[in-house]
Amino acid sequence: MADQQAQTYAKHARYVPLFHFVLAGILLVNVVIAGRHVYYQRMSRHSMWEIVMSVAFLLIFWYMRAFPISVQDRVIRLEETLRLQRLAPDLASRASEFTAEQFIGLRFASDEEFPALARKVLDEHIDSRGAIKKMVKNWRGDFARA
Repeated sequence: MADQQAQTYAKHARYVPLFHFVLAGILLVNVVIAGRHVYYQRMSRHSMWEIVMSVAFLLIFWYMRAFPISVQDRVIRLEETLRLQRLAPDLASRASEFTAEQFIGLRFASDEEFPALARKVLDEHIDSRGAIKKMVKNWRGDFARA
């Protein structure tokens, strides 16, 4: 993926503008409009159904993103466990001590710095994925995430 821009802590979040901004905005406006119908007009079964459906659309929007991310986190945990076995066999027996959050933070560390950083994370009980990401010196981009 040589055509991808280099990732850093500041530039690693992935946003899909049409999904994250346009669709989210449309759905939020829809909730507001449905709420205004109930508030300013006489309440009816139809206006209540508009509220129910607008909330349903928001829930679909939320879970449409949340479910793939939870699967992605499981895949990251598996990938980083295998990476730990390959790069730091002495730490492989401690793989169960890592939390998903720690593995998610460690996935950006280069192969060279991964073993030392993994030891530090375990020994110092660093649990925040953000704190771990900030400790990475040689960033390994993740261009295939959901």
